[in-house]
Amino acid sequence: MFDKSTWIRLPRNVVVGHGVVDQVVDVVDDVHLQGRPLFVTSPTPKEVAADPIAADFEAAGIDPAVVTVETATFDAVERVIGTAEAEEASYLVGIGGGKAIDIAKMASHHLEMGFLSVPTAASHDGIVSNRGSVPDGDTRHSVAAEPPLAVVADTEILADAPWELTTAGCADIISNYTAVMDWRLARRLKDVEHSEYAAALSEMTAEILVDNADLIRPGLEESAWIVTKALMSSGVAMSIAGSSRPASGAEHLFSHQLDRLAPNAALHGHQVGVGSIMTAYLHGGERGFWRDIRSALESIDAPTTAAELGIDEETLLEALTTCHEIRDRYTILGDGMNERAAREVATKTGVID
Repeated sequence: MFDKSTWIRLPRNVVVGHGVVDQVVDVVDDVHLQGRPLFVTSPTPKEVAADPIAADFEAAGIDPAVVTVETATFDAVERVIGTAEAEEASYLVGIGGGKAIDIAKMASHHLEMGFLSVPTAASHDGIVSNRGSVPDGDTRHSVAAEPPLAVVADTEILADAPWELTTAGCADIISNYTAVMDWRLARRLKDVEHSEYAAALSEMTAEILVDNADLIRPGLEESAWIVTKALMSSGVAMSIAGSSRPASGAEHLFSHQLDRLAPNAALHGHQVGVGSIMTAYLHGGERGFWRDIRSALESIDAPTTAAELGIDEETLLEALTTCHEIRDRYTILGDGMNERAAREVATKTGVID
C-alpha cells in the first residue's frame, strides 16, 4: 500500500536582475505581508542595501526596525528574536551575506513569521534554502528552518561584492557534484531516503557552473546572474529533498572539521571546493572527473590546494581522516581513512605537495 507523502516549501517569488533592490516594497506587497518589518543586516550591507531599502519603505509610509549583527551566533539569533518582539515586527527581512540571512531565517522560524531574503553577496545557497548554519564554539550547526517567502537578488549589488565571496559561492555549487554522488552511494549501501529529482536538479546546477566557469569574472553582472541562479537552484533542491543531502556530503564534513581545527582560515565555499576535489577522486580514481572540478575552481580563482586555503598539510590530513565522525551521514569516507590513504589522495590530486 502506497502511503508516501511530502510537503515542499519553496519561495513564492524569486526576483533576480539589475536594480531589483528597488522592488522590495512591491515584493512584500505581492506576498501579502503587512505590518512593520524588522531588517536584519550587518555593517557593510546596511550601507549598501538596507538603508536604501528602508528609505523606500518610509516613502511608502512604513517605518522599518533595523538590527545590525556582527557575527553569526545563536546569541545573535536570540537578539533578533528579542528585537522583533520588542519592536512588534510582523516579518523579517534578511539583508546581507550569509550571516545576516541565516540569522534572520532562524529567528523567523522561531517566531513563526514570514521572512524575505535580500542577498548582497552570492557566497552560498543559504540565500534561498531551508537550512540555517551557525557556529557554536568549534562546531557549526546546520539547522532546519523555513525557506524565505521571497528572494530579491540585485545583480548590480552582487557584482560589486568582494570577488572572493562570489568564488566561494561558485565553489559551494560545484561541490554539489560530490554531495550527490555521496547521497546516491548512501541510498545504495544504507537505504537512505533519496529524491532523484532533487539529486538531478543539484547535479545539473553544478554542471552549469562547471560549463560556464570561463564566464565567471570579477565585476560582471552576467557572472552574478549565472552564480545567483545556480545558488537558487541548489537551495530549491534542498527544499525538495527536505534535507541538505543534495548539497552536502563528505566535502562538507571536511570543511566543518577544518572549521574546528583551523577556525576562520578560509571561506566555507572554498573549503568544500577543495574537499570536493579529493572526494571526487575517491569516487572515481585516476580516471574520475576530479580534474574537471579542479580546473573549474582554478578558472574562477578559487583555491585548489591546502596552501591556498591558508592551512598546513598536517591540518588538512587530520581533517580528512577525522571528519567522518562529525555526524551520522554516510559518505564515500565510510568509517574513515587512515593517514597514509589520506596523504595519497591529497598528493595525487595536487592538494598537497
